[in-house]
Amino acid sequence: MLATLQERMGAKVVTDAAVLETHGRDRNYPQSRSPQAVVFAESVADVQEALRWVRESGVAVIPYGAGSSFEGQLTPLGPALSLDLSRMKRILSVRPEDFLVEVEPGLTREELNAALAEAGLFFPVDPGANATLGGMASTNASGTTTVRYGGMRHNIAEIDVVLASGEVLTLGRPVRKTSSGYDLKDLFIGSAGTLGVITRLVLRVYPLPASVHTLRVFFPGLREASLASYRVMASGLPVARLELLDELSIGFINRDLGRDYPEKPALFVEFHSSNAQASAEEARLAEQLMREAGALDIATASSPEERAAQWEARHNFYWAIVHAYPGRIYYGTDTAVPLARITELVTYAQQLLTEMSLPGCIVGHVGDGNFHTMIPIQRDQWEQAEEYSLRLTRRALELGGTASGEHGIGLVKKRFMREEHGAAVEWMRRIKSLFDPQNLLNPGKIF
Repeated sequence: MLATLQERMGAKVVTDAAVLETHGRDRNYPQSRSPQAVVFAESVADVQEALRWVRESGVAVIPYGAGSSFEGQLTPLGPALSLDLSRMKRILSVRPEDFLVEVEPGLTREELNAALAEAGLFFPVDPGANATLGGMASTNASGTTTVRYGGMRHNIAEIDVVLASGEVLTLGRPVRKTSSGYDLKDLFIGSAGTLGVITRLVLRVYPLPASVHTLRVFFPGLREASLASYRVMASGLPVARLELLDELSIGFINRDLGRDYPEKPALFVEFHSSNAQASAEEARLAEQLMREAGALDIATASSPEERAAQWEARHNFYWAIVHAYPGRIYYGTDTAVPLARITELVTYAQQLLTEMSLPGCIVGHVGDGNFHTMIPIQRDQWEQAEEYSLRLTRRALELGGTASGEHGIGLVKKRFMREEHGAAVEWMRRIKSLFDPQNLLNPGKIF
């Protein structure tokens, strides 16, 4: 059967061992399993041809972008074909008058923003990694700017998807709102490739902000920092980014990037405004709230270079840990809770690390109630790290939260689906069976 695929698609089918190995795992799941082959699709017709072979062979298929997902999303559970969409990376149209851009799924967010800059526009969803836009849609990615601009679901107007049958559907409309029919578009966003393969996206874009004001605020403890974040959000200030980093994270960043930040829990905050006066006033009010919450030190990143350096530090957090603990597994888990409970859960997460003697760091998009714990572990500590994740997730659910704010369910958090969603899980299964009756699209994930 594999020879048949190679006959049909030629050099687009790759069976090199090194390529297979990189396509059989994601960022944090400890087990990997190489697919039988990788197809580097270059068109919708290629995607349809690959899916035709999948139907005929009965071999599963896993859509692949940049490989930056978590929770075992990309790990095959049996014989599988990896469908790599990274070569489908054209910008099909830019519509500045409508604040829309039409792209293929393999384009990365950084490539898109470099192209949009000349038009004075940007795409705001920023998960840190330079992920592909199709992958970001498939996992409903979000990140540092979600508190103001929303995640992927909020910023996608229209998509094309190829179903397991090979049929192509266009879902959504390139408008600001619609009340026409069932919202199938949002069903596919965040489905992790279990319902179809995304081959085109129409994204919402925004004018570059006229004024940006960025702060670094340091606190005596994580509890004070998370409480300050809640007070800022409760104030109604138009925050664009509100990021929490614990003292260990700051220390790793200092050593990796040669910075001299105080090694205390910190909030990195940014305001986007239409004029400098409004931005400065918003920042002044935020500083006042943070000092009332116990802030020890407040620094302003006033130039574009300083702002870029500050957000480089935040985005470099993962690699700072990798460089501090080379050769380990970097177990990452995320949860989200209602804003009023974020301080309670962050405090619990830090105490649990101490209780379980795990060397983890806590960072988060606390402005939208979401944070991550990153734990560098030896391979024989996997069960201990997983137990940490399970206890933290269960506590988040008890507080009215969710098992995952942005990483997704994958393989790791399947056990919480019924606890979180109840009887709705069976309806999700029925939807999966409707779109993928042979269970060929990334099987074993979510359920």
